Amino acid sequence: MSSVTDTLAIDGGSRAVTTPRPPYRRFDAAEREALLQVLESENLFRYLREDESQVRVFEQLFARKMGVPYALAVSSGTTALTCGLIGLGIGPGDEVIVPGYTYIASAAAIINARAVPVIAEVDDTLTLDPADVQRKITPWTRAIMPVHMRGTPAQMEELLALAEQHNLLVIEDTAQACGGSYRGRRLGTLGHVGCFSLQHFKIITTGEGGAVVTTNLQVFGRAVMYHDSGRPFWEGYEGEVIPGVGYRMSELAGAMGRAQIGKLDDILARQRAAKARLVAQIRDVPGLQLQRIPDEAGDCGISLAIFLPDAATAHRFAAALRAEGCGAGTMYDSEIPDRHIYYNWDHILAKKGYTPHGCPWTCEHYRGNVQYSKDMCPQTLGYLGRAVAIGLPDGLTEQECDERALAIRKVAQAYLG
Repeated sequence: MSSVTDTLAIDGGSRAVTTPRPPYRRFDAAEREALLQVLESENLFRYLREDESQVRVFEQLFARKMGVPYALAVSSGTTALTCGLIGLGIGPGDEVIVPGYTYIASAAAIINARAVPVIAEVDDTLTLDPADVQRKITPWTRAIMPVHMRGTPAQMEELLALAEQHNLLVIEDTAQACGGSYRGRRLGTLGHVGCFSLQHFKIITTGEGGAVVTTNLQVFGRAVMYHDSGRPFWEGYEGEVIPGVGYRMSELAGAMGRAQIGKLDDILARQRAAKARLVAQIRDVPGLQLQRIPDEAGDCGISLAIFLPDAATAHRFAAALRAEGCGAGTMYDSEIPDRHIYYNWDHILAKKGYTPHGCPWTCEHYRGNVQYSKDMCPQTLGYLGRAVAIGLPDGLTEQECDERALAIRKVAQAYLG
């Protein structure tokens, strides 16, 4: 590592990051033209003129991009997960293993399906720990829900092997990793069903929205039926008819998706190149442990996580990086109710359902006895507690990458020796 002699900015020195970021625009003429087309059509409802539907076109483009035959556009990532679970036939009496580090929506969707979430550890990948998944399997386990957090592919080879060994279903939560891959296959297509979020902060966005993908026609049909209780009345439908709800995507969101999907690969190429440049300059810094990435080529490149020796050092490190102009933060603080960490899922840990009856945990079909506590996943809290996360916005220049790398090396030399 080259020597960094400047005094830390937090101690009065000059900042390592000197390049001001101009306002970044995610949208251009493609989105404006798509939205204008919808407004001029006077049609915000896909089934008014299904042959002209923006949502239908988006579904076709999304399926093609993911390399699967079936894609369903829905109203959010949470509804995508719920539809995926219902599509797989998961419900009362079933347990679904979910990581302790994921947005609370992952567990909420399981409860929406009236199944029981079983919370498992993450490891140094910050994704599901296959060893703990193995320990958490019971006679009532029906499915595993790997979550590709912060664009990082989960350890799919090990998890798929466990699923096959125990005859379990796999539902991939790909909310934060749209377009990522694992060993050449798009994330969301390795399991039985994949679920995506298209919310404002995701890699591509429709503002609010989501998508479900699968290769199984029956699973797709059930998801379609569940996402729209009126589907048999809008158009010809020959699938299994089950009770549904109203999780349809609007034509405005479909138009946004149609414009955004064409940009996905370019976004990922920029993100990956920027992260690779930054990581190359800090990979061998003494005292830093980088997050282990199960497939670096498939990583989306939207975030960088480093582990420090302990939580106190992580807090000091993050504060010093921010002073240097490098956006950074710790990942777990018991004083901050981050809903991405099971520790803060209070109503779930208390087994609080939609009514005082306590379903799904008290459902007559459920024979298990899952138990929750704040300290049930010490490994997860340990890794998150000493982790610092650095978000990598789209469009970082080489200079911006180099300055962020300099900031990390500068703080590391001061605090880690």
